Amino acid sequence: MGAVAAELARRGIGTLRYQFPYMERGAKRPDPPQLAQATVRAAVDAALAIFPEHPLIAGGKSFGGRMTSQAQAIAPLKGVCGLAFLGFPLHPAGRPSQDRAAHLFEVQIPMLFLQGTRDSLASLDQIESLCKKLGRRATLKLFKDADHSFHVPARTGRKDSQVLGDMLDAFAAWLDDVIASGGEKSYPLGA
Repeated sequence: MGAVAAELARRGIGTLRYQFPYMERGAKRPDPPQLAQATVRAAVDAALAIFPEHPLIAGGKSFGGRMTSQAQAIAPLKGVCGLAFLGFPLHPAGRPSQDRAAHLFEVQIPMLFLQGTRDSLASLDQIESLCKKLGRRATLKLFKDADHSFHVPARTGRKDSQVLGDMLDAFAAWLDDVIASGGEKSYPLGA
């Protein structure tokens, strides 16, 4: 995430990074959802206090993105006009499903899914189907041959840094669209 923040800064996009309590403790087991979602809310509140005049996009990588979307689904995150996911963990590896996505239908702001086509936690058919069901509020950007960490095999002739650049260019373009709408894009249930 450090490289992501640095590359976003090069594109004129500020970030606020934070860690969940389990990461601070050095534990491997993630925090329970209620604690993780409270951490997301505290981070959003901190960002809003620092940048009260700027549109906020919340999200994260894997678990962080899922906890952010769950928090937004329960009660809208103040000041947040969109959610961005870097590798949304749609299902456990090797067990394709959309069970972890039910809450996304409660999210009424734009969502960006940046996904590798070889992501073992979001099989291509499952993530494409989900985004289609979510309708206009979901934007899916796929990165050929990338896994959950956006690593690409050497045989592709591409480097991970190229994929990261492409991914963040897609993020920046999506962000421009969300901001151009005045942060007012919201979608009624079923849209």
